[in-house]
Amino acid sequence: MPPLSRHRIVAAAIDLIEREGADAVSMRRIAADLGVGVMSLYNHVPNKSALLDAVSEAVLSEIEFTDDPAAPWTERVRLQARAFRQIAHSHPRSTMVVVSRQLKSAAGMLPVERALSTLRGAGFGEDEAVRIFRVFIAYVVGSLLREVGVTPTFAPVHGAIRADDIDPELFPEIGALAPHLSTCDHDAEFDFGLDLLIAAIAGRLAGRTG
Repeated sequence: MPPLSRHRIVAAAIDLIEREGADAVSMRRIAADLGVGVMSLYNHVPNKSALLDAVSEAVLSEIEFTDDPAAPWTERVRLQARAFRQIAHSHPRSTMVVVSRQLKSAAGMLPVERALSTLRGAGFGEDEAVRIFRVFIAYVVGSLLREVGVTPTFAPVHGAIRADDIDPELFPEIGALAPHLSTCDHDAEFDFGLDLLIAAIAGRLAGRTG
């Protein structure tokens, strides 16, 4: 077995979060999973809060950006959103930890810096760029919650909506659209929503500068 290290501790925490959720994390539980004494963890991580920060940093450090500064800002933010979504698919529960932490490390701030730089370069003002950035984060996280089944309403994760189960007099549209509500291509759905969001933001910019 390799010697205890910060990397092993963080990896164990990520594994536990993905299996049981962030509420399961404690220094004692991580020590038990690693087969070491709990006090030995404190030589590498001072406390649970620092451990969760380290989890967030580890997850964010896996984001692979293929940014092209010469590309249109619309394409750049699209690539950034997809990159965040991809890492969220790899670590869905840990991503919820990421969005709950206020990271001040380079790993935590780099994705934010890239997004804000892209939006500022497109011509958005300071306050406007921050608001748009938050809208993108809300969209990506909301999409992830649906995809992993945390919010299953109208997302066919645990079962399909059947027309036979719907009273057509009370809910005529739901009954008629049941076949569509019962299927979902998450990749296509994400890109569709992302295109709508980018088009709306681009329209806002064009309306102001036109």
